[in-house]
Amino acid sequence: MILKELKIHAWAGDTTNCYIVQDESSKETMVIDPAGDVDKIVEMINILQGKLKYIYLTHCHGDHIKGVKELKNRCGGQIVAHRKAAENLLDPDITLTNYMGFGAITIEVDSRVDDEDLLHLGELEFEVIYTPGHTSGGSCLYCESEKLLFSGDTLFRGTWGRTDVPTGSIDEIINSITKKLMVLPDDTIVYPGHGKSTMIREEKPIYLELKPRLI
Repeated sequence: MILKELKIHAWAGDTTNCYIVQDESSKETMVIDPAGDVDKIVEMINILQGKLKYIYLTHCHGDHIKGVKELKNRCGGQIVAHRKAAENLLDPDITLTNYMGFGAITIEVDSRVDDEDLLHLGELEFEVIYTPGHTSGGSCLYCESEKLLFSGDTLFRGTWGRTDVPTGSIDEIINSITKKLMVLPDDTIVYPGHGKSTMIREEKPIYLELKPRLI
């Protein structure tokens, strides 16, 4: 696997982590959460000689989707999201794109996925894990063979995604993390939607023992 992380300045908040994943043999490529700065994303795809297969959206918020339409127009690929996220992407009040100053962005996905569905890039396999809480349509992508998880805004280093937004729920996000993510192998690397990466073993005490992260 080839994995590139791009820090995208989508709006006034934190930079968004946009991930470019590629199967080395087939060159099939997936972009996760193209938040903007599409020139930078396309440049990296071209450097990798990638064939864009999927544009995967972990959830519907504007600071994760601003570059979706331009990227699809320039590179093709299927826009993929959990089916509940697909509904949310049609409502600017939920995507918060007006609030972020982007205008009323709405997106029609090409493919809706559900919990435990599988996506393939060449020999790479990714499992969809439905993790509502930050939004009702949040999801993560887990690659068992590479021991990594793309967690969107569900799980961050030392904390979880905010829930004081439309369709957010503190009960749902804690349930998603404890029941869906903390059961993954301890050595799973977590690549979140913002901030630094972490590992499942480093986050477990927060949720299972109610201890704060010290580092």
